[in-house]
Amino acid sequence: MAVATEEGLQTLQLSLPEELILMLLNEENGYFHQVPGWRLNCAVVGAVLAELSLLSRIDTDLESLFLVDASKTGDPALDPILEEIASESVQRNAQYWIERLAHRAESIIDLTLDRLVELKILEYHDGDFWTVARTVRHSEMYGDPEADTAGQFIKTRIGKAIFTDAIPDPRDVIVICLVNTCDVFRFMFQLDEEAEERIEFISKMDLIGRSIAAAVLHNVAGPLLRRSRLTKHIPRVPLRKLLSNPNARIGNLPAVFADLAKQYGPVYQIRPPFKKPMVFLAGTQINRWTNRHGRMHLRARDYFADFEKVYGASGVLPSLDGADHFRLRKALAPAYSRRRLADQVDDLLRHTRKHLAAWRVGDTYSATKMCRRMINAQISPMYVSVDSQDIFDDLSIYKERALNVHITKALPRFMLKTPGMKRRARAVDTLLGRIQSVHTPAQRAGCPRNLADDLLSLNASDPQFVPESNLRFALSAALIASVYLGDAFSFAVYAMASRPADYARIRHEAAALFGNGDPDGDDFTPSALDFTHRFLMECLRMYPIVPMSMRTVMNGCVVEGYELPVGKTILIAQTATHFMDDVFPNPYTFDTDRYRAPRHEHRGPGYAPYGLGTHRCLGFRWMELQLAINMLMVAHYFTVEVFPEDFKFRFNPFPSMKPSKKLKFRIAEQVRELPA
Repeated sequence: MAVATEEGLQTLQLSLPEELILMLLNEENGYFHQVPGWRLNCAVVGAVLAELSLLSRIDTDLESLFLVDASKTGDPALDPILEEIASESVQRNAQYWIERLAHRAESIIDLTLDRLVELKILEYHDGDFWTVARTVRHSEMYGDPEADTAGQFIKTRIGKAIFTDAIPDPRDVIVICLVNTCDVFRFMFQLDEEAEERIEFISKMDLIGRSIAAAVLHNVAGPLLRRSRLTKHIPRVPLRKLLSNPNARIGNLPAVFADLAKQYGPVYQIRPPFKKPMVFLAGTQINRWTNRHGRMHLRARDYFADFEKVYGASGVLPSLDGADHFRLRKALAPAYSRRRLADQVDDLLRHTRKHLAAWRVGDTYSATKMCRRMINAQISPMYVSVDSQDIFDDLSIYKERALNVHITKALPRFMLKTPGMKRRARAVDTLLGRIQSVHTPAQRAGCPRNLADDLLSLNASDPQFVPESNLRFALSAALIASVYLGDAFSFAVYAMASRPADYARIRHEAAALFGNGDPDGDDFTPSALDFTHRFLMECLRMYPIVPMSMRTVMNGCVVEGYELPVGKTILIAQTATHFMDDVFPNPYTFDTDRYRAPRHEHRGPGYAPYGLGTHRCLGFRWMELQLAINMLMVAHYFTVEVFPEDFKFRFNPFPSMKPSKKLKFRIAEQVRELPA
C-alpha cells in the first residue's frame, strides 16, 4: 500500500486490524457496516491476535494459544494485548483470550482509526463520519493500478480471492475469516451460491483464522440473550422533585438534568400530567455512547416529521438518518464551512457595520430581538442573497410556534392555525420568492457561492434527492439559523457586559486585529482569538442553545444497564454534563481558563454545545467564527450594559434556550467612529 507522506509516496503494510476496519467501512454512508457489538469486539480482538501470530509473537492451534516472543512490536494497538498474554502463566486457548480481551476492542478501534487518519488513508469529518482519502494509491507491486482508494484496493484483493480460483495470500485468508464472522460480505459483494461456498472453503484454509473465527462464533449469542434479564428498572422522578428544583425555577434545563442524573442515575423517567413518561439520558458515558453507537440504535426522523410537514417538506437534513443523511451532509458541508465565511469576511464586516450604525448611545433594546436581528442582517445576504429584515420577525415567530406545537408538544395543534399564524406563514413564501428572483445565472455571475446556490444546484442536478418541495423548508431554515446564532450571541453579550475585565480583554484583542485596517479571514487565528474564543466556549457551556436531543429507538439496546426497547422515544440531555462537577469543576463559575493547558476540560464527550454524533451541528465552525467577529466588533465600537442593572438572570427555555424576555441591553458609549 502506498500512502502520501511529506517525503512523497511510501509503501506500507497495513496491519490486520487496519485492514479489517477498512473492509468494514461503508463508503456510502461514512460509517461502518453494522455488526452486533459483541461480534465486532471479538472480530477486532481476533484481528489483533492474528497479526501477533503473523509477527511470530504468538502461535495457536485448536487446543491452545501460546507465547513465542514477548518483545514489543511498536504498535500501540498490539503491544498491550501482547503484554497481557505474556503476563498469564497458564496456557489458554484462543476463545479464552477473545472473551477476556473483548472489552479492549473499542480502544483498539480508536487507535486504529487515529492511525489511519494519521497515515492520510482515512479522513475524519465532523459528526463522527469517516471517508477513505482519494489521495491514497497502492503501489503497482500489488497489481490493479485502477483501484482508487485503500479500501477499494483491499476489497478488490479480497474479491479476487473469492471470485477466482487463485490461491489466496495467508493475510487475505484471515481477513476473509474475520469479515465472514462479521456477516457483512453480503453488503460488499453480490454473492451467489458458488461464492458463498468459496468463502466458507477459504475460511477453513488457515488454522489461525479458523480457530479465531470459531471462538468468535461461539460467543455471539450469549450476551445478546442475557440482555433483558440483566437490565435495571428505570427510576421515576417524582414531579414535585422537578418542580422544586431551584434550577427549574430559573429555566436552566441542563443544570436540572445534571441534578436529576446525580440523584437518580444516568437514565431516568419523568411523567408529565396527562402524558406518557419521558425517558431522559444524561452523563459523560451517555454522551460517549451516543457518539459511538447512537446511529446504530437511534433515529431522528420520527420527532421531526410533523414539523417538516408544516413547511411541505419530507426528508430534510435534520430528519434524515443513515446514508441519505451522510450524502446530504457532505453536499452541504462547504456552504456551512468556516472557510466559506473566512473568504467573505469583508462582506461580513460591511453588513455588521451597516447594522451597528443604527445604534444610538442611550438607547435600550430587547436582548433577544437586538441580537437576532443583528445576526440576521449578516446571515440573510450571505446565505440567500436577500434582505429579509422586514419579514424576519414573522419567520422566527412562526418557526417557534411550530416547534412548540410539533416538537415540544407544549401547545395544541390549532395554535398553529390562528389568523396571526396563517399571516406569518405567508412570510415563508415571500422569502422563497425573493430568493428565486435573484438566483438567476446572470445575477449570480461573479458572486461568491452561498447556501441558496448549493441548494438550488442540488435540486436541479438531483430533484429526487433534494426535491423542490423541500426548498421551502431548506431556504427558510437558513434564516432560522439567525435565531439560534442570535440567541447564542445574546448570551455572550450578556456575559461580556456583566464582566468588565473580560470586556476589556476582548476589546484588547479587537484593537490588535482592527488597529491597522480590516483583517482578512486568515487573520482570525487561534492566537489572535485566544481569549475571545475561550470566552465564547464558556458561554456555550453555561448557556447552551439546544440542551437536549429527541430520538426514537429503532434497534433495542442496553445503555448503562438500562434497556431501551424498540419504538421508545428518549431525550438525550447532552449538555447536562456542562453542570457536572466531575467534568467541569465548580460548574456554576464562569471560568475561561477551563480551556487552557493543562486543564482542557472541554476535551472529551462532556462538552457538547453543538449536539452529538451524526447530527452534530453542521455549521458550528462557521458559528464560532461569526460569533467571535461579532463580539470583537461590538467591543471595538461600543460599551454595552445590562439593563436593568439589578437584572437577575433567567432563561426562557422553550422551544430552545434563550435569555428571559426581561433582559435588555443599553448602549452606554460609542468608543470610536464606525468607518463610512
